[in-house]
Amino acid sequence: MNDPVIYEFPLNERIRVFIRLEQLFQEYSHFSAGSTIHDKRAAINVLLDIVSIFRRNDLKSELLKELDRHSKILGKYVDSANIDTQQLRSILDKISQISKKLYATSGKIGLEIMESDLFQSIAQRSSIPGGTCSFDLPEFHYWLEQDETARAKDLERWGAPFNDIRTGISLIIDFIRTSNAPSEEVAEAGFFQIALDKNLPYQLIKVSMDRSLPCFAEISGGKHRCTIRFMVPSADAQRPTQSPDNIHFSLTRCLF
Repeated sequence: MNDPVIYEFPLNERIRVFIRLEQLFQEYSHFSAGSTIHDKRAAINVLLDIVSIFRRNDLKSELLKELDRHSKILGKYVDSANIDTQQLRSILDKISQISKKLYATSGKIGLEIMESDLFQSIAQRSSIPGGTCSFDLPEFHYWLEQDETARAKDLERWGAPFNDIRTGISLIIDFIRTSNAPSEEVAEAGFFQIALDKNLPYQLIKVSMDRSLPCFAEISGGKHRCTIRFMVPSADAQRPTQSPDNIHFSLTRCLF
């Protein structure tokens, strides 16, 4: 399947938060690299979302638990004959390095950003539609009108406290996504149900489908059973309807 559309469904809250942060970090990098005022506005909005997630969760502790769990699992395979031990040791070294950096970090990560008057003002006004206009926040307007080099330097500095956690999340998520081989399945009349072995540590369900198919995958359920419905969007703002066709797709039950 060339260039498929991929739908993912996390099976626990920890992985759900990690994937949300992964998307936000990608957006932050994208908008930070843009040169327009609108790019910088978008980057600041994304950064506020990142900080908000960190304020509600002890993500350093959660990531350290996940890194430690993966290190123990991978450590069991170091001397296996059918494993690329050099690559495995490289992954274990990366996990160890990230863990050491996170252990050395004191306090909640990135919260010092919100100690500045500028970010507090932006956060307060962001809840109002259009509330960060130049007449509302002249200090923010001043920053937006600065030289691109100065703005890029500030965005790099504000994003730096999250770099180690970003690297750790990327390592964990990539490992989970590639932890199992996909199977080819058929959803009869757009419906498919999965029963998951409760003795196996499934983390994520991944559905890959051909881009030409006129439907999307809607996944629901929990860690023991999931349902996939392939839904056809409505052109007249009505609710999507389940496809009456048999849909061929790839299914990956991601472990660890």
